[in-house]
Amino acid sequence: MRRNALQDGGRTLVHSIQPMIRSSLILTFALAAAAIGHAGSPLPDSAKVGQFYAGCQIYTFKSFDVLTALEKIAAAGGKTVEFFPGQMFSKEDPKLKFDQNSTPEQRSAVKAKVKELGLTPVGFGVVGGLGKDEASTRKVFEFCKDMDIGIVVAEPTETKEAYDIIEKLVKEFDIKMAIHNHPKKPLDRNYKYWDPEYVLSWVKDRDSRMGSCADIGHFVRSGIKPVDAIKILKGRIMDSHVKDLDAFGVRDAKDQVWGTGKSDLPAVLNLYAEQGFYGPLDVEWEKDWETSLPDVTKCLEWLKNFKPTTAAK
Repeated sequence: MRRNALQDGGRTLVHSIQPMIRSSLILTFALAAAAIGHAGSPLPDSAKVGQFYAGCQIYTFKSFDVLTALEKIAAAGGKTVEFFPGQMFSKEDPKLKFDQNSTPEQRSAVKAKVKELGLTPVGFGVVGGLGKDEASTRKVFEFCKDMDIGIVVAEPTETKEAYDIIEKLVKEFDIKMAIHNHPKKPLDRNYKYWDPEYVLSWVKDRDSRMGSCADIGHFVRSGIKPVDAIKILKGRIMDSHVKDLDAFGVRDAKDQVWGTGKSDLPAVLNLYAEQGFYGPLDVEWEKDWETSLPDVTKCLEWLKNFKPTTAAK
């Protein structure tokens, strides 16, 4: 009788535990699914152009409202988009920008267009002064989370306190922060983000999700060979603005179709592949603002046909 009682009690215990186990498994799977879907997730294969994840920095089409600009990126063959804080939301109201201050309704319209076009949001920037205070910095990260953007591209406030705030939010949101480099400014010696060594100094001892948005064209304008900068920043490159320019070491150098300028893009992409970095690569075309679509298309066609001769080591 005692044996039967124990058996009955055991069955009762098992039956009572089973729903708890099922609930726990459901919660585990739900959390895993949420982790897969968060902003720091790997990019899908649908975001590739050839062997790299690629599209445009929407600044390329800054003369257009955000929805039209997205259409142009897709028409050029781009698969990813990096949003720009100054992009106008509507031609009817040019002062209204699409950024971290946008309303839920405005964001929904952009999300719908991104989905319709099959684009993948990858970045938001360049955000100046990131980290100056936690409230404004958190607003940027919350916007990126809402838009399923995995990288904040910035030129942060240059203080330890600012980088502490950024690192805290990188960990909280699992969203990367990539320091962008503009060209060297001869009349402003306080500007140092042009120097890859300086960029590295800010992130090398911090969370591995903090690194560089390597702007290839701006390295060229600063008189830095892009491959030299990439070697310095190895393992910390999160994003790359790509330009092929008509002159080296000239601040006012102009865009050329990829593969025809002085940036030595084959060497750049081979080194990226060797380091295991396959994007996102962002076309950032900065001339012929209203008529650049054919040239942007040629850049992405060139990339589509490019085959790296090196592999990750």
